[in-house]
Amino acid sequence: MTRYPGGPAESPGFLLWHVTHTWQRAVTAALAPLDLTHVQFVLLACTWWLTNEGHTPNQQDLARQAGTDIKMTSQVLKTLENKGLLTRQISPTDARAKTLAPTPAGIELAQRAITAVEAVDETFFAPVSTPALVKTLTKLTAAG
Repeated sequence: MTRYPGGPAESPGFLLWHVTHTWQRAVTAALAPLDLTHVQFVLLACTWWLTNEGHTPNQQDLARQAGTDIKMTSQVLKTLENKGLLTRQISPTDARAKTLAPTPAGIELAQRAITAVEAVDETFFAPVSTPALVKTLTKLTAAG
């Protein structure tokens, strides 16, 4: 039995699951020509954003900003470093931490990828009020 008379079609969680996967497929398709996975994009874009805001993020800062697992973040950052998109340096204040900075190629790619993902968002979310949706998603994120 379910509390929703219409079954999964009326379950907000089930609907969110489907919406998320549909949106992720669109983002993945937009990022494919740039040779970035979705998680690589998120970590590169967050690194660029934090750096652009005047921060010198370390891996833990980045994982917190991106909402990703620290171990997975470290693995993906190695890939981005190998692609020449960012650098990881031992922190001058904590030898256990690595600070991050996008390379010029990483900055350029991050900006192109952000433009591509924002275009997906604009098309995908066009049927709903974006400000209302952002307000709702912010409430749900804060509640979690």
